[in-house]
Amino acid sequence: MVSRSYSNLLELTSGDSPTFGRGGIGRRLPRVMTVAGIMSELDDDNSNSVGSDAPSSVTQERIIIVGNQLPLRVHRKPDDQGWNFSWDEDSLLLQLKDGLGEDAEVIYVGCLREEIDPSEQDDVSQTLLETFKCLPAFISPELFSKFYHGFCKQQLWPLFHYMLPLSPDLGGRFDRSLWQAYVSVNKIFADKVMEVINPDDDFVWVHDYHLMVLPTFLRKRFNRVRLGFFLHSPFPSSEIYRTLPVRDEILRALLNSDLIGFHTFDYARHFLSCCSRMLGLAYHSKRGYIGLEYYGRTVSIKILPVGIHLGQLKSVMDLHETEAKIIDLSDKFKDRIVLLGVDDMDIFKGISLKLLAMEQLLIQHPDFRGKVVMVQIANPARGRGKDVQEVQAETYSTVKRINEKFGRPGYEPVVLIDNPLQFYEKIAYYVIAECCLVTAVRDGMNLIPYEYIVSRQGNSKLDALLQLGSAVPKRSMLVVSEFIGCSPSLSGAIRVNPWNIDAVAEAMHLALEMPESEKELRHEKHYRYVSTHDVAYWAHSFLQDLERACRDHVRRRCWGIGFGLGFRVIALDPSFRKLSVEHIVSAYKRTKNRAILLDYDGTIMPQTSINKTPNPEDISILNSLCDDPKNVVFLVSGRDKNTLSEWFSPCEKLGIAAEHGYFMRLKHDAGWDVCFPTADFYWKQIAEPVMKLYTETTDGSTIETKESALVWHYQYADPDFGSCQAKELLDHLESVLANEPVSVKSGQHIVEVKPQGVNKGLVAERLLSTMRNKGMLPDFVLCIGDDRSDEDMFEVFTGAMAGPSLSPVAEVFACTVGQKPSRAKYYLEDTTEIVRMLQGLATVSDQITRNAASPNN
Repeated sequence: MVSRSYSNLLELTSGDSPTFGRGGIGRRLPRVMTVAGIMSELDDDNSNSVGSDAPSSVTQERIIIVGNQLPLRVHRKPDDQGWNFSWDEDSLLLQLKDGLGEDAEVIYVGCLREEIDPSEQDDVSQTLLETFKCLPAFISPELFSKFYHGFCKQQLWPLFHYMLPLSPDLGGRFDRSLWQAYVSVNKIFADKVMEVINPDDDFVWVHDYHLMVLPTFLRKRFNRVRLGFFLHSPFPSSEIYRTLPVRDEILRALLNSDLIGFHTFDYARHFLSCCSRMLGLAYHSKRGYIGLEYYGRTVSIKILPVGIHLGQLKSVMDLHETEAKIIDLSDKFKDRIVLLGVDDMDIFKGISLKLLAMEQLLIQHPDFRGKVVMVQIANPARGRGKDVQEVQAETYSTVKRINEKFGRPGYEPVVLIDNPLQFYEKIAYYVIAECCLVTAVRDGMNLIPYEYIVSRQGNSKLDALLQLGSAVPKRSMLVVSEFIGCSPSLSGAIRVNPWNIDAVAEAMHLALEMPESEKELRHEKHYRYVSTHDVAYWAHSFLQDLERACRDHVRRRCWGIGFGLGFRVIALDPSFRKLSVEHIVSAYKRTKNRAILLDYDGTIMPQTSINKTPNPEDISILNSLCDDPKNVVFLVSGRDKNTLSEWFSPCEKLGIAAEHGYFMRLKHDAGWDVCFPTADFYWKQIAEPVMKLYTETTDGSTIETKESALVWHYQYADPDFGSCQAKELLDHLESVLANEPVSVKSGQHIVEVKPQGVNKGLVAERLLSTMRNKGMLPDFVLCIGDDRSDEDMFEVFTGAMAGPSLSPVAEVFACTVGQKPSRAKYYLEDTTEIVRMLQGLATVSDQITRNAASPNN
C-alpha cells in the first residue's frame, strides 16, 4: 500500500493512494507502516479503488476506535530487551467493547504512553496488531509536547472549561505553531486509520477533543466513511467558544462526522448554537433525533452520558486486597463520619472550594468537630504548568490551616492523600464513606459518583465484613456540582453551586442529618440508574445511532469540495444534481421557445448584501436575455411593485411579477395586472398590531408593508431569539387570523401574511398559458429560486412536463440555490454560480444577435 504523506498538512491536498481493505474474514492484516513508503504483503486484488461504491464481501462488523491513548499498559522488560504489553482494564476505550456485540471486531488506533525508539517501532507495531489488534501512532516527543501539553492542555482544555485567555498566565494566548502541531498529529492518526480501514464496511469511532479535526482528514479520503465522534469534555457556550481563532475550522471538521455525541443536552445545545451563529446552520428534530443539514448530509446529534464498567468494579470489590483495605480503614476511622472527595489535582475540580466548605461546616456546626472527617484523594494532575502548582499550593495551605484550627490529638478534620492509589484502595474509601462530594466548577462527565454508588451497594462478602444483614437496605449520599456532566442523571443528589461556599456547607450538613430512610430511597434510585446505564449500554446505543445515521450512504452520490480544513462532502440524492453550465448552454443553443423565470433576493442578489439594488452586470445580463426574440424572461419576486419597477427600469423587455405574483406586467411600458383580486385588506388591521408587538420586543426586527401583504423580518435579530419569536408570532397570527382569507407562512428570516392562493406558481401557470395562446410551446424552461416560496414554481413546471403546455421535447431546468430538500432537480451553490451561468446564456444570445446584425448575413 502507498502510505502517502502530504506536503502541506494545512491544505490537505488529496492523494490517489490505494485503499487498504479486507478481502475476507480471517485474512491477515498486512504489515503496518511506521513511515511513508510502499507497503508490502498486500494481497487484496481490489485495493486500488478509493471510492465507496464497490460492494464488500465482508459481513462481519468491524469498528475502528480512535483515541489519544491506546488502552494498553506498557513496561520495559527487566533485561531492557523489548517491551511488555497488557490491556489497561481502566481504559474506557477497552470497557466500551462490551457494548459492541460478540461478533464485532475491534481495532484500536492511538498513542502509547511510553516513547518507543524508531528502531523498535516496526516490531512493536507488528506485535500490537497481531496480539491486541492495536495500531500505534508514533509521534516524536517534541511534536507530542506541542500537541498534547501545548494546544490540547493549554488552549482547548481551559477554553472548553470556560477559562478565557484574558492574560498570558490565564489559559495562555493562541499559538499558531501549537495549532499546526495539533493538525499534524491528527493527520498522523488519519494515516494510521487509512492503513486498516475498509470504508465500505467499517465504522470509525473517534474520541474526545484531542482529535477534533480528524473527521476532515478521513472524510476527504473516503467520502462515505461511516464516522462517529464523541466529545468527553464540556462544549462551551458560543460566547466562550467564539473567542477561539480556529473556531470555524474545528466546527466544520466535527461536521464531517455522521454522528456527534455529547454527555448532556447543555453541551449539545452549545454546539448547535455555535453552528447556528458562526456557520448559519439550522438544526431540526425528527422523531426524537436531532440533525443538522450540512451540504446535503444530515449530521446527527447524540446526547447520552457515559457509564461505568460494572463488571470490572464488582470484580475489584471481590479482591482480597479490597477487603483487607476496608478492614484497615474501618478501624482507622472508627466512630468517625467520613466525607469523601476524589479529584484530579486540577484547577477545574474545585478541591479548594470543597475544603473551604468543610471549614465553614465546622465553624457553623461545632458539634461535628471530632466526628466528621473529610478524606480528599487528590489524583496526580494530567496537565502541567503554573496553574497546577498554584492549585497544589492552595490545597496544602488550606488543609494545614483547617487541621491546625480544628484538629486535636487523634483527630484530623481533613485527610489529604496526594500519592497515587490503586483502584481497590479507592473502592475501600468509597465503601466506608457516608457521603461523596464532587464540587468541580466545570467537568465533562465525572464518574466518581457512579463508582461510589456501586461501591456502597456492595456485595454479600462486604455485607458480612461490615456486619450488615442481607436484608438491611443500602444507603449513600451525594453532593454534586451542577456544573458536571453526571449531575442531570443523579436526580437524588444534592446539587450545589460550588462557588457558593455557604451553600455547599449547608448541603454537607443536610447530607449528614438526612433521615436514614431518605438516604436509602435516594441510593436505590441512583443504583437503579447506574446499573442499567453502564458503559456497555452507552456504547451500544451510540453504535446503534451511528448505523442509523449512515443508513442512506449507499444511495447518496458524494463528492468533496473546499480546501484545507474547510473541506466538506456534498451528498445528494441521485436524482438531484448540480446544474452543469455546459449542459444548459448546449440546450439553450438548440431551442427556440424559451421561458426563463428568476427569483431575485437570494438568487441573483446575495441574501447577505445590505445594498439590494441590482448592479450594472445584472442589468446587462437581463437585457441580453430579454433582447433575444426566442426568450420570455420574468423576474418573480416577493418585493413590492414600486421598488422592482424602479430598480429594473433599464430592462424594458423584462416581465416582472411582484409580491409573489399578486401583481404582474409583461414589460416596462405595460400596466400592472392584479392576478388575484381582493375586495379589501381589512385583515391588515388585525395582523399589523400583532407584528408591532413582536417588533418592539425583538431588537433588530422590522415590518415591511406591501399592498397585498405584511412581512415581519428578523434577519438582523439575535438568531436564537429571532427564531423563537418567529415561531411565537406564527402561532399568534394563525390564531387571530383563523377566519380570514389569508395564509400565514414562515420563510428565511421572515413571517409573512398574504391573501390565500397567492404564490409564485400562479406566475408560472400564467406564463405557460400566455405562451400557449400565442402558439409558442416552450421547449426550454429555466426556473431558479432559493427558498420555500419558489417551490410552487418548480412544482408547476415539473407537473407540466407531461402536459400540453410544454413542447414534447422540452428541457426543464428547475434549479434551487444550495443543497437542500427541493422539488427542483438541479442546484447551484450560490448567487455567484447562478450569475456566472446566466452570463453564459447571455453570451450565447449576444453572439446570435451580433450574427443576425452582421452585413454578411
